[in-house]
Amino acid sequence: MATATQTQANPVPDLMYDWLTVLQSKAEALNAYEKYIKDAEKENATECVEMFRKLHEQDAKQVEEIKGHLKMVLDHFKV
Repeated sequence: MATATQTQANPVPDLMYDWLTVLQSKAEALNAYEKYIKDAEKENATECVEMFRKLHEQDAKQVEEIKGHLKMVLDHFKV
């Protein structure tokens, strides 16, 4: 018989949580870069605009890779 003090297994495996967290962080960064680009454009800071766009592009590519890894993890855990 189970007792109230027994802990149940977390329904979200650590590896799945890790990839979900990475994806969330990258999505938040993409949103932030969009704001930063607008701020830099208002200041006519061309080099800053270019750098924020470059960072945005790199993170967008990484999001696609992350989604692939997350799919593999979801398949692994049969979610």
